[in-house]
Amino acid sequence: MSMKGSKAEAKRSLREMSEEEEEDTFEEEEDEEEALEKKQKGKATSSSSSSAGACQVERCTADMSRAKQYHRRHKVCEFHAKAPVVRIYGLHQRFCQQCSRFHELGEFDESKRSCRRRLAGHNERRRKSASEGEGERSQDHIGYQGY
Repeated sequence: MSMKGSKAEAKRSLREMSEEEEEDTFEEEEDEEEALEKKQKGKATSSSSSSAGACQVERCTADMSRAKQYHRRHKVCEFHAKAPVVRIYGLHQRFCQQCSRFHELGEFDESKRSCRRRLAGHNERRRKSASEGEGERSQDHIGYQGY
């Protein structure tokens, strides 16, 4: 009898465990649905004109409610995104097109709109891909024997 009793208990505990797992899965699905609803609600409010924000530049009165999504996301009006010098927190800065942030003027070369650090990375990638392309062409030329 003890053997039959232990088998029955084992089956019962397995059944209970599977029921608990189903409940846990159901709770997780509910949590995911709630998170998705919150996310969608957040998107709805962020696209409204009331939370359009304002340009970071001191004394800028640009209406960001009609600005492009990029400008609203980075809190910079189109004019100041392209301006050579702006004043933020008392410092002379420029908006970097690569970083999408304001940097002090010393981080830029001349009138460039991308900071030195990001331009260096960009140029390095360009040189790398150009040299790889040349290597392939020169090897093709060497292997060709005019068949």
